[in-house]
Amino acid sequence: MGRRADPLLGAVLLGGALVASAALSARWSPAPIHPRTYGYYRRLEKPSFTPPDAAFAVWGPLWAALAAAGWRLWRAKPSAARSRALAHWFGAQALNTLWLWLGFQRRNRAAMAVEAGATVVNAAALADAARRVDGPAAVLALPYLAWIGFAGLLSEEIWRLNEDRGEDGRRETADAP
Repeated sequence: MGRRADPLLGAVLLGGALVASAALSARWSPAPIHPRTYGYYRRLEKPSFTPPDAAFAVWGPLWAALAAAGWRLWRAKPSAARSRALAHWFGAQALNTLWLWLGFQRRNRAAMAVEAGATVVNAAALADAARRVDGPAAVLALPYLAWIGFAGLLSEEIWRLNEDRGEDGRRETADAP
Protein backbone atom coordinates (compact mmCIF):
# COMPACT_ATOMS: atom_id res chain seq x y z
CA MET A 1 0.00 0.00 0.00
CA GLY A 2 2.97 2.34 0.25
CA ARG A 3 3.50 2.88 -3.49
CA ARG A 4 2.15 6.11 -4.97
CA ALA A 5 -0.57 5.94 -7.60
CA ASP A 6 0.32 6.22 -11.28
CA PRO A 7 -0.08 9.89 -12.34
CA LEU A 8 -1.09 8.98 -15.91
CA LEU A 9 -3.82 6.67 -14.67
CA GLY A 10 -4.97 9.38 -12.27
CA ALA A 11 -5.10 11.97 -15.03
CA VAL A 12 -7.16 9.61 -17.19
CA LEU A 13 -9.57 8.55 -14.45
CA LEU A 14 -9.99 11.93 -12.77
CA GLY A 15 -10.04 13.84 -16.05
CA GLY A 16 -12.44 11.37 -17.59
CA ALA A 17 -14.83 11.63 -14.64
CA LEU A 18 -14.71 15.44 -14.72
CA VAL A 19 -15.22 15.65 -18.49
CA ALA A 20 -18.09 13.14 -18.42
CA SER A 21 -19.75 14.92 -15.49
CA ALA A 22 -19.32 18.36 -17.05
CA ALA A 23 -20.50 17.25 -20.51
CA LEU A 24 -23.59 15.46 -19.23
CA SER A 25 -24.34 18.26 -16.79
CA ALA A 26 -24.10 20.80 -19.59
CA ARG A 27 -26.39 18.63 -21.72
CA TRP A 28 -29.11 18.47 -19.04
CA SER A 29 -28.72 21.93 -17.53
CA PRO A 30 -31.54 24.48 -17.76
CA ALA A 31 -29.42 26.88 -19.81
CA PRO A 32 -30.64 29.17 -22.60
CA ILE A 33 -28.86 26.93 -25.15
CA HIS A 34 -31.49 24.27 -24.28
CA PRO A 35 -34.74 26.18 -24.96
CA ARG A 36 -37.12 23.39 -23.89
CA THR A 37 -35.32 22.72 -20.61
CA TYR A 38 -34.74 26.41 -19.97
CA GLY A 39 -38.43 27.16 -20.59
CA TYR A 40 -39.41 24.43 -18.15
CA TYR A 41 -37.07 25.88 -15.50
CA ARG A 42 -38.38 29.42 -16.09
CA ARG A 43 -41.99 28.23 -15.59
CA LEU A 44 -41.26 26.75 -12.17
CA GLU A 45 -42.00 28.80 -9.11
CA LYS A 46 -38.76 29.45 -7.24
CA PRO A 47 -38.02 30.72 -3.73
CA SER A 48 -37.01 34.32 -3.16
CA PHE A 49 -33.41 33.28 -2.48
CA THR A 50 -32.93 31.79 -5.95
CA PRO A 51 -29.76 33.32 -7.37
CA PRO A 52 -29.74 34.95 -10.81
CA ASP A 53 -28.80 32.71 -13.73
CA ALA A 54 -25.32 34.26 -13.89
CA ALA A 55 -24.52 32.88 -10.41
CA PHE A 56 -24.48 29.35 -11.82
CA ALA A 57 -21.17 30.21 -13.50
CA VAL A 58 -19.76 29.30 -10.07
CA TRP A 59 -19.55 25.74 -11.39
CA GLY A 60 -16.37 26.55 -13.32
CA PRO A 61 -14.37 27.42 -10.19
CA LEU A 62 -16.07 24.64 -8.22
CA TRP A 63 -15.03 22.04 -10.81
CA ALA A 64 -11.51 23.46 -10.84
CA ALA A 65 -11.31 23.18 -7.05
CA LEU A 66 -12.73 19.64 -7.17
CA ALA A 67 -10.20 18.72 -9.86
CA ALA A 68 -7.36 20.00 -7.68
CA ALA A 69 -8.76 18.18 -4.63
CA GLY A 70 -9.09 14.96 -6.61
CA TRP A 71 -5.54 15.26 -7.91
CA ARG A 72 -4.14 15.86 -4.43
CA LEU A 73 -6.05 12.83 -3.13
CA TRP A 74 -4.87 10.69 -6.05
CA ARG A 75 -1.25 11.67 -5.41
CA ALA A 76 -1.47 10.98 -1.65
CA LYS A 77 0.00 7.84 -0.17
CA PRO A 78 -2.37 4.91 -0.83
CA SER A 79 -4.45 3.98 2.21
CA ALA A 80 -7.98 3.01 3.15
CA ALA A 81 -8.67 6.67 4.01
CA ARG A 82 -7.47 7.77 0.57
CA SER A 83 -9.67 5.15 -1.09
CA ARG A 84 -12.70 6.42 0.86
CA ALA A 85 -11.95 10.02 -0.07
CA LEU A 86 -11.56 9.13 -3.75
CA ALA A 87 -14.80 7.12 -3.66
CA HIS A 88 -16.62 10.21 -2.39
CA TRP A 89 -14.85 12.35 -5.00
CA PHE A 90 -15.98 10.07 -7.85
CA GLY A 91 -19.41 9.88 -6.21
CA ALA A 92 -19.64 13.67 -6.35
CA GLN A 93 -19.12 13.60 -10.11
CA ALA A 94 -21.87 11.02 -10.58
CA LEU A 95 -24.27 12.72 -8.17
CA ASN A 96 -23.85 16.14 -9.81
CA THR A 97 -24.88 14.62 -13.11
CA LEU A 98 -27.71 12.57 -11.62
CA TRP A 99 -29.25 15.67 -10.02
CA LEU A 100 -29.53 17.43 -13.37
CA TRP A 101 -30.82 14.32 -15.12
CA LEU A 102 -33.52 13.75 -12.50
CA GLY A 103 -34.56 17.38 -12.27
CA PHE A 104 -34.38 18.56 -15.84
CA GLN A 105 -34.25 15.55 -18.14
CA ARG A 106 -36.74 13.38 -16.22
CA ARG A 107 -38.42 16.44 -14.62
CA ASN A 108 -38.89 14.58 -11.37
CA ARG A 109 -38.65 17.34 -8.79
CA ALA A 110 -39.24 15.02 -5.82
CA ALA A 111 -36.42 12.67 -6.85
CA MET A 112 -34.21 15.70 -7.55
CA ALA A 113 -34.78 17.00 -4.01
CA VAL A 114 -34.08 13.61 -2.42
CA GLU A 115 -30.98 13.17 -4.58
CA ALA A 116 -29.81 16.66 -3.54
CA GLY A 117 -29.88 15.48 0.07
CA ALA A 118 -27.72 12.49 -0.84
CA THR A 119 -25.33 14.83 -2.66
CA VAL A 120 -24.99 17.02 0.42
CA VAL A 121 -24.23 13.98 2.58
CA ASN A 122 -21.63 12.79 0.05
CA ALA A 123 -20.05 16.27 -0.19
CA ALA A 124 -19.72 16.42 3.61
CA ALA A 125 -18.24 12.90 3.62
CA LEU A 126 -15.82 13.96 0.87
CA ALA A 127 -14.59 16.95 2.87
CA ASP A 128 -14.25 14.83 6.03
CA ALA A 129 -12.51 11.94 4.26
CA ALA A 130 -10.20 14.33 2.42
CA ARG A 131 -9.28 16.00 5.74
CA ARG A 132 -7.97 12.65 6.94
CA VAL A 133 -5.71 12.33 3.88
CA ASP A 134 -4.72 15.82 2.74
CA GLY A 135 -5.71 19.06 4.46
CA PRO A 136 -5.53 21.25 1.34
CA ALA A 137 -7.74 18.77 -0.56
CA ALA A 138 -10.34 19.11 2.19
CA VAL A 139 -10.18 22.91 2.01
CA LEU A 140 -10.62 22.70 -1.78
CA ALA A 141 -13.78 20.62 -1.24
CA LEU A 142 -15.41 23.12 1.15
CA PRO A 143 -16.74 25.60 -1.47
CA TYR A 144 -18.39 22.66 -3.24
CA LEU A 145 -19.97 21.53 0.04
CA ALA A 146 -21.29 25.06 0.67
CA TRP A 147 -22.75 25.39 -2.82
CA ILE A 148 -24.26 21.89 -2.77
CA GLY A 149 -25.83 22.63 0.62
CA PHE A 150 -27.43 25.73 -0.87
CA ALA A 151 -28.49 23.81 -3.99
CA GLY A 152 -30.06 21.13 -1.78
CA LEU A 153 -32.17 23.74 0.00
CA LEU A 154 -33.09 25.30 -3.33
CA SER A 155 -34.10 21.88 -4.73
CA GLU A 156 -36.33 21.14 -1.77
CA GLU A 157 -38.02 24.52 -2.04
CA ILE A 158 -38.57 24.17 -5.80
CA TRP A 159 -40.17 20.78 -5.17
CA ARG A 160 -42.38 22.17 -2.40
CA LEU A 161 -43.43 25.27 -4.34
CA ASN A 162 -44.30 23.28 -7.47
CA GLU A 163 -46.17 20.28 -6.11
CA ASP A 164 -49.25 21.35 -8.08
CA ARG A 165 -47.40 21.60 -11.39
CA GLY A 166 -47.24 18.98 -14.06
CA GLU A 167 -44.19 17.48 -15.69
CA ASP A 168 -44.05 20.45 -18.07
CA GLY A 169 -43.82 22.92 -15.16
CA ARG A 170 -47.29 24.32 -15.76
CA ARG A 171 -49.95 24.43 -13.07
CA GLU A 172 -52.32 21.50 -13.17
CA THR A 173 -55.96 22.50 -13.08
CA ALA A 174 -58.79 20.45 -11.71
CA ASP A 175 -61.29 19.21 -14.25
CA ALA A 176 -64.48 21.25 -14.34
CA PRO A 177 -67.54 19.45 -12.89
